[in-house]
Formats: sequence, C-alpha cells, structure tokens
Amino acid sequence: GGKVFADQQVVVTQPAAGQFKAFSAVCTHAGCTVGSVSGGTIVCPCHGSKYKITDGSVVQGPAPRPLAEKSVTVANGQLELGS
Repeated sequence: GGKVFADQQVVVTQPAAGQFKAFSAVCTHAGCTVGSVSGGTIVCPCHGSKYKITDGSVVQGPAPRPLAEKSVTVANGQLELGS
C-alpha cells in the first residue's frame, strides 16, 4: 500500500510490513501529481502511467523514467522525509 502527499509532492509506499519507500509524486511523463497507490503500483491519473511501489520504476507508460526516490526513515513511530 501507500499514500500520496500531494502538498509535499511525495508518495510513501510500504512494499512489506515495516519497510517504507518514498518517491517524488510528480509523474515523469507530463508533470502531473500521481493520484493513488493500488495493486502494487503508484498510479498517475493523467495518462495512466504506473510505477512499482518497491523502486519507482515504470510498469506502464507513457512515463519515460522512474520516479525519483527520496529518503524516508521511521523514528518514534513517525515517518520522516530526508532533505
């Protein structure tokens, strides 16, 4: 699963229990903000691009590149994004 934080332009996923990944929420195709996380993919509503929740790589185009990965850690039960 995962969640899109549109205000911060980041999407956080949980590929496995206790494992968190963070990526840019800006689609590499046309710059839209991705809209949801479903079925193991991050989905862009604009043109249907999909990315893997594990590494941000493209599963379905037209996106030409993966989503940029961001650092995320868990501290005191809170997710913290790196700068």
